[in-house]
Amino acid sequence: MSLTSSMPCNLCGNQHVDLLSNQSRNGGTLQTVICTQCGLIWSDPFPHDPRQFYQDDYRLAYKNSYTPKPRHALRAGKVALERHDKIKHLLAQPCRFLDVGTGGGEFAYLIQSLGHDMHGIEPNTAYAEYSRNQYGLNLQTGFIQDAVFDNDSFDVITIWHVLEHTENPSLVLQKLAGFLKPDGCLVVEVPNAEATCQSPHSTFHEAHLFNFNFASLSKMGEKAGLRAEQHQFSDDQGNVTVFFRKAANPSPHLNLAIPDNADKISGILRSHSHGKHYCSVTPYLRFIRRQFRSIQERLTIKRYTNNRTLLDALYQSVQQS
Repeated sequence: MSLTSSMPCNLCGNQHVDLLSNQSRNGGTLQTVICTQCGLIWSDPFPHDPRQFYQDDYRLAYKNSYTPKPRHALRAGKVALERHDKIKHLLAQPCRFLDVGTGGGEFAYLIQSLGHDMHGIEPNTAYAEYSRNQYGLNLQTGFIQDAVFDNDSFDVITIWHVLEHTENPSLVLQKLAGFLKPDGCLVVEVPNAEATCQSPHSTFHEAHLFNFNFASLSKMGEKAGLRAEQHQFSDDQGNVTVFFRKAANPSPHLNLAIPDNADKISGILRSHSHGKHYCSVTPYLRFIRRQFRSIQERLTIKRYTNNRTLLDALYQSVQQS
């Protein structure tokens, strides 16, 4: 169904959109549209005030806690190791590092423990205070849109699963490009809009204001004066990670349209039916893995008195390598 969006596309400015869904994964009403010109996807209208939601409510809504529980710290610590493995080629020398959306601080703590000049920013007041006190992190409490850092000051910037939560991702990438040194690298990871590893009814939800595929994310980077140097997908194709560098000669007249991208994404999502999904092994393997993970987590967290000692043990092999 073709519509006129209540807001212009954050990538190309177009307001002609197609309707992808009227429902959130929790069963509530959530209108999700796709730009017919570039393929960027967003919630129209936004389901909440992003600033208030992420500052006060998000962690409680999704973690049911104002501070990370031991199982959350363990899971996030394992993810931190995976993320370090993706970027370790950027860390051969001590560098000035910015992590955007530090959350419970697990990834930032790992990078700091490896000897890098670690800086972070986290909008959720409780999580920011917790990670600052628990791990001694140097971080600002607030939104990256309002951050105060010197231009050309960071060797590496990471923003893991944060961009899709922001109300103006183009502005965020523009700001991060300004903070990046001329030879620095910006690493952006977001959920992949083309993913079919999840149930069809779980594709869209209130926390993700925007959805990207590689084409729309790399084009948004170009708009911010960046170039995509390389990218990779997770094993289940659920996430895409893009490594950006500053463009040597950014085009002042960049064409922001991405021909056929909207049709490509829409076709993939339409073909991902409930029957097709539940006739595959994917949901059942995921269930088994979650049960096994839950057992492992209960056994692991019993051995540690707090989250910091848990992470120290988890990170030991990387710290000693």
